[in-house]
Amino acid sequence: MTAASLLPSLPPGARVLFIRLRSIGDIVLLTPALHILRDWRADLRVSVLVERRFRELLEGNPDVDEILATDDGAAARLRTVAGLRRRRFALCLNLHGGPTSTQLAWLSGARTKAGFEHFRSRRFYDFLIPDARTILGQPAVHTAEHQASALFWLGLPRREIPRARLFVSPQNEAGWQETRAKLGVPPGRGYALIHPTALYATKQWAPANFAKLGEYLEREAGILPIYSCGPGESAVLDAVRDAAGFEIRRLESAGLGEFAAALAGARLFAGNDSGPAHMAAALGRPTVVIFGSSSSKIWGPWPPGGAGRVVQNFWECNPCPGDHCYRFERPECILSVEFEPVRAAVEEVLKAAANP
Repeated sequence: MTAASLLPSLPPGARVLFIRLRSIGDIVLLTPALHILRDWRADLRVSVLVERRFRELLEGNPDVDEILATDDGAAARLRTVAGLRRRRFALCLNLHGGPTSTQLAWLSGARTKAGFEHFRSRRFYDFLIPDARTILGQPAVHTAEHQASALFWLGLPRREIPRARLFVSPQNEAGWQETRAKLGVPPGRGYALIHPTALYATKQWAPANFAKLGEYLEREAGILPIYSCGPGESAVLDAVRDAAGFEIRRLESAGLGEFAAALAGARLFAGNDSGPAHMAAALGRPTVVIFGSSSSKIWGPWPPGGAGRVVQNFWECNPCPGDHCYRFERPECILSVEFEPVRAAVEEVLKAAANP
């Protein structure tokens, strides 16, 4: 059997397992690939294995028949493996590539296993998928294209890759409406979600600039700013508050499902290169993303040219690993981004949303 005949030759009703353990952006950007697979072969039963904290990102998605969640720890991993083997998958496609995902793929019991050729432990796979740039014939590929390219290599006819999708449950929508009322945002009043946090300092625009952005939105656009952060990131919101000189509206404890509901109703998302930016783009919201150390060609809002805009200064050292600045005393890539280009991008996406 050749790689190109693998997906077409799967029998009707065959089970297919995707492993994409984390993180927010990667899982959101997997959904276009899931959608084109469902559109092409609706008979296949698709399961996706993620870390439990991310399962809400796939809930309600009609392209996924089953969301499998795994936890840390040896006992939890054994339970996960036992559950995988019971399902007798015809194909396991590992899109993660780390040691845990490799182990789970190897032990899954799937009849056929596939992963990218740059993964470690290549011997565990029956099919190795080339670099996405080779498959697509492009010098650079977006993460959404990278994940979809695996399906093209395995026999799905190449086609346009759609935007990512998220789905908001009535329960999460109700939870958000309660939270919204507590934040003092009445029904019918426009609001923006501003996300000033990021994984690394090299991706984090100055809190004072985010405070200024919130002031501009409320004063000039009549849009109430709500500042969001993930677990353990409240200090960044404290810094925004201190820069603003008054208390700010804070969305800190929402799960991913409720956070998606908040995004779905927002007139704007503005923030750093982060998972929430991909959620906003998947929900079709006007989005402005400020980039520092990472590549906006790989990690920008998908699809390019949609409702999202990127603000980024060019540096010869971009992209870099991002865990610290490898060239300067401070991360100039993100700290050199001035307020005015961000304000102009916000104005542009709001105008486009008002005049579709």
